[in-house]
Amino acid sequence: MSITIEQATGRFVVAGGVSIHYGDVGSGDPVVLLHGAGPGADAWGNFRSNVDDLAARHRLLLPDLPRFGRSEKVRTDKPRLDFLSGAIGAFLDELGIERAHFIGNSLGGQTAMKLAIDRPDRVGRVVVVGSNAVSKSVLSPMPSEGVRHISAYYAGDGPSIAKMRALLEVLVYDQSLVTDALVAARYAASIDPETVAINREGHWPRQSIEGELSRLNSPTLIVWGQDDRASPIDAALAMLRLIPDARLHVFNRCGHWAQVERAPAFNRLVLDFLAA
Repeated sequence: MSITIEQATGRFVVAGGVSIHYGDVGSGDPVVLLHGAGPGADAWGNFRSNVDDLAARHRLLLPDLPRFGRSEKVRTDKPRLDFLSGAIGAFLDELGIERAHFIGNSLGGQTAMKLAIDRPDRVGRVVVVGSNAVSKSVLSPMPSEGVRHISAYYAGDGPSIAKMRALLEVLVYDQSLVTDALVAARYAASIDPETVAINREGHWPRQSIEGELSRLNSPTLIVWGQDDRASPIDAALAMLRLIPDARLHVFNRCGHWAQVERAPAFNRLVLDFLAA
């Protein structure tokens, strides 16, 4: 029986003074799933293809990161990974979870790595999907094509269906995934008035943790799409060298959303890694 959106969403908790919307499904060792930073992103949208398989063995927690989804559109002067990792640490505190595994796509993976660096006692194993934590690439101009689309989305004339479609087409290799329904849903989420207001104030600047990766001692699975136009694949190779206990899996003919484009294989890969 498939887990529905109603089962995997709809809970709220105040953590570190921030209201966080989340889902809580399954049972077993807890796994926190952290989504990426694209406009209209939320936990359910990023991981709906993975919930059924992963929840068969684990308790899954699906928070919308602060400033995204139905979580509070909080303003902060803190660097974004310091703030987000602190918020997720407080989220674990409020739910009484001492230690959890993490799966993070893009910004979500960066957040998980930052928490593992700063609070290794809270983090078990880490899976990062297209989570670029280095600043250079020999294969792609930087910032990448995907990052440029995200940065420009609220600029100029502001959000539009055309901008959303163009962004989503950059994030996947399989263009058939960019359906009219997906574009409409992500666009609708991106034009929530509070979301527009906070993004109009400026794109949340990137915070680099490249110099800290040697202190990431959690076993780490790096998952990448060979055709990722948001996070160039040579970033994955650099991270493999920098993180002490890392391994890398690359899917060919796959973009920034490996957990979506290669869901069955991704789910098997992750379950095996978490069980090791």
